[in-house]
Amino acid sequence: MDYTPRYQQPFTLAEAIGLDVSVISEEISRLQNSLKYLKETQELLRESLLVFGDPDPELTEAYEDNHGSQEERITILKMALTEKGIVAGSHYDVPALQAATPSQAPPSSEVRDNGESGVYL
Repeated sequence: MDYTPRYQQPFTLAEAIGLDVSVISEEISRLQNSLKYLKETQELLRESLLVFGDPDPELTEAYEDNHGSQEERITILKMALTEKGIVAGSHYDVPALQAATPSQAPPSSEVRDNGESGVYL
């Protein structure tokens, strides 16, 4: 399998295939977490820019490159898992960031007849 990345990456697909599955999985998780915070930061920045004016084109480009590079790295790692016979599936997808509405949010605690509070499964 051959792959030519759009962005410069710290490893090639062939190098990723040589990694242990656990290392690949951990790196996917780390990158997904990084993307989550990058998106949150970008949203805060976007809100600030609405107050102060037009976004800086260089800042916008840097964000898009960083975001695209990390997503591409996750794609390369998923391809490596596929080459190892592991189907990545939705477990490795980046969840959409959205605020939970009261109807979506699970109850954090409940009170039972015995007066004790806590989370009951």
